[in-house]
Amino acid sequence: MTATTAEPASADAVASAGTAEATAAAPNTPDAAAQAREGAILRLEQELGGVIGRIRASWRDAAAEVHPDLQPLGYQVLVAIAGGKATSATAIVERLQTDKSAVSRQVRHLEDLGLVESRPDADDRRARVLAATHVARERLAAARRRYQHRMSDRLSQWSVDDLGRASDVLRDLAR
Repeated sequence: MTATTAEPASADAVASAGTAEATAAAPNTPDAAAQAREGAILRLEQELGGVIGRIRASWRDAAAEVHPDLQPLGYQVLVAIAGGKATSATAIVERLQTDKSAVSRQVRHLEDLGLVESRPDADDRRARVLAATHVARERLAAARRRYQHRMSDRLSQWSVDDLGRASDVLRDLAR
């Protein structure tokens, strides 16, 4: 007797099967409603995983457009600095919810690449303020234009209301 291995089910198939099983069990029972909800949550998790994967790929591509040696985390750090949303290592750690040592390594790498400068803080000479260089701003703008063009193409059929609802749902989910 030989063992066979089944092909893994796709995310859509798993989520659909979970939802279908739940509703087929007994459509109006609390158990069926709970199973249907679990199936819907599973599908949402899987779809978000796909979106996150695409975002990571976009960050990787954008990082390479800015500089061939730039990593995706370095790109995120640079975007935070250039946008003025985080100009210290501590602020970047808080904004990106990542490890301080990883941020420190990325900041040093960005400085080595000539994309970030560190200056003394005017209010506290012991602290340092991070700023994107002119070259970094130009390269980020070019990478951002390409990204916005791709997003615009993908979302061209969405109404302004649909875009707003999607944004609201994502904001609520991030809380």
